[in-house]
Amino acid sequence: MASPKLLLLLLATTLLSCGLLVAADYAPMTLTVVNNCPYPVWPGIQANSGHDVLEGGGFFLPPLSHKSFPAPAHPWSGRIWARTGCAGAGAQLHCATGDCGGRLQCGGLGGAAPATLAQVNLHHGGNGKDQTSYGVSMVDGFNVGLSVTPHEGRGNCPVLACRKNLTETCPGELQLRSPSGSVLACKSGCEAFRTDELCCRNMYNSPRTCRSSKYSEFFKRECPQAFTYAHDSPSLTHECAAPRELKVIFCH
Repeated sequence: MASPKLLLLLLATTLLSCGLLVAADYAPMTLTVVNNCPYPVWPGIQANSGHDVLEGGGFFLPPLSHKSFPAPAHPWSGRIWARTGCAGAGAQLHCATGDCGGRLQCGGLGGAAPATLAQVNLHHGGNGKDQTSYGVSMVDGFNVGLSVTPHEGRGNCPVLACRKNLTETCPGELQLRSPSGSVLACKSGCEAFRTDELCCRNMYNSPRTCRSSKYSEFFKRECPQAFTYAHDSPSLTHECAAPRELKVIFCH
């Protein structure tokens, strides 16, 4: 009679061969969010549908500080952004840019535009490739410059960034201003004018009909590596496998 250990091994082998058991074979990874700004930020994290909410979806970072936490050990995708000009108490937090429903921990909610986004896709590719993809998006506008920096990955692992402060050069019609008149952020054309063409909605929601505009071209000139409208193509491609750490750095 087979031993219990042998029976368990046979069962696991059968389940694997039937595709009913997936072996987690992903190298450990750390996510680090860095506030290099001279002012505090409140990072927000929104997972894509069906994925884990990380770190409650948001936290506080003083100037020149960072927070590191383990990345999921399974496929995960989502976005990270900075909230600025925030005030509140306890679980409540209201922010001038990037607000997520007046919460400290966004808990799955996205940030209000305009906000610069770091987009992250971990542990994908299949066949044991363990690829990590990442990028900077200004499809929702700009509030803080940022970079996404992988460490100790295999293959082509460039730093992708928008390091300029676009609040200084933002066209007047795109400016988000505070009550005192200072420019807080730079809206996308979609956020400013809400047209189907600028928002790539309805008949414009395809690579053929969704085109760049003078507003997205402003962002592209300032930050060529960023996505600037819904069907934009990256100017710098990458295939980065199993980085040990992925850093999102604000004001880098």
